[in-house]
Amino acid sequence: MRMEEHNFTVVTEFILLGITDRPELQAPLFVLFLIIYLTSLVGNLGMIILTQVDSRLQTPMYFFLRHLAFTDLGYSTAVGPKMLVNFIEEQSKISYYFCATQLAFFLLFIISELFILSAMSYDRYVAICNPLQYTAIMSPRVCWVLVMIPYLYCTFVSLLVTIKIFTLSFCGHNVISHFYCDSLPLISLLCSDTLEIEVIILILADFNLISSLLVVLVSYLLISVTILRMNSAEGRFKAFSTCGSHLTMVTIFYGTLIFMYMQPKSSHSFETDKLASIFYTLVIPMLNPLIYSLRNKDVKYALHRTLKKIHKYFSSKSSKI
Repeated sequence: MRMEEHNFTVVTEFILLGITDRPELQAPLFVLFLIIYLTSLVGNLGMIILTQVDSRLQTPMYFFLRHLAFTDLGYSTAVGPKMLVNFIEEQSKISYYFCATQLAFFLLFIISELFILSAMSYDRYVAICNPLQYTAIMSPRVCWVLVMIPYLYCTFVSLLVTIKIFTLSFCGHNVISHFYCDSLPLISLLCSDTLEIEVIILILADFNLISSLLVVLVSYLLISVTILRMNSAEGRFKAFSTCGSHLTMVTIFYGTLIFMYMQPKSSHSFETDKLASIFYTLVIPMLNPLIYSLRNKDVKYALHRTLKKIHKYFSSKSSKI
C-alpha cells in the first residue's frame, strides 16, 4: 500500500517476493521449512532449559551454549514464522513498521551470535591452555561481561542501521526481492542518497566479522600449539574433543557468512543471497543444538536425567490418581 503525499509516494507496506514464485513448490517448501523451524524451536528451547536446570551443566561452557541457543532462537524466530505465513498467503505483504522491527531483531541476534561464538572460543582456550586457572579466569562475572557487552553493542548497531535505513525515502518502491526484510534488499529500494548507510554497513560488517573471527582463529591457534605439545595421545584426543562441537559450528556459520559477503560483485545476486540466507537463518539454528546434543556426552546424560525425572514425576501423579 502506498499513500500520495505532497507529490511523492510514502510506503506503508512492503511486498516480499519470497523464496520462489512457482506455485507448485509453495506447499512442499512450507512443510519442509515448518519442520526445520519447529526442530530449531524445540532444540534451542530444550538446550536453554536443559543448561539452566541441570546442576552438572552450570559451567562457563554451557553458559555460553545457552546464550548461543538464545541467539539462534532469536534470529530464526525473527524470520521463520513470517516466512511460513507468506507461503500460504496469495501476496506476501509486511507492514512498514513490522519490516523495521524484523530487521532490527534479526541484526541484533545474528551479530550477537558472532561474538558469542568468539567468547566460546576464548572459553575453550582458557580451559585447555590454562586449566589450573580456569575457574578463576572464567568467573561468573567475566562470563556475564563477555555476553552483555556484545548484546549492548549489537543493540546499538541494530538500531543504528535500522533507523538510518527507515528514515530515508523509499519513494514508492516497495517490492523486496527476499523472503524477509534484510538491509541490502531494502537499500536497493531507496531513492535517497545511500552512500552513508552503505559505508556504515560495510564498516560495521567488516569489523564484526573480522574482530570476532580473529578471536576464534587466535584462540584455536594457541589451542593447537598446546595440544601438539601434549605427550599423551589420549590427552590430545580428549583436549581436541572438547572443541569438536564448537569448531564444527564455527566452521559452518563463518563459512556461510564469508561465502555470502566475500564473493565478487560480478557473481553476487539476490538469488544467491536467498540460498545463503536460508542456510544461516533457518538451517544453522536447527543444526547447532543437534551438533551439541549428538557430540556431547554431558548434554546427552543431562537430557536422559531430565527425561527420567519427568517420567518419574508423571508416574507418581498417575499412581496417586
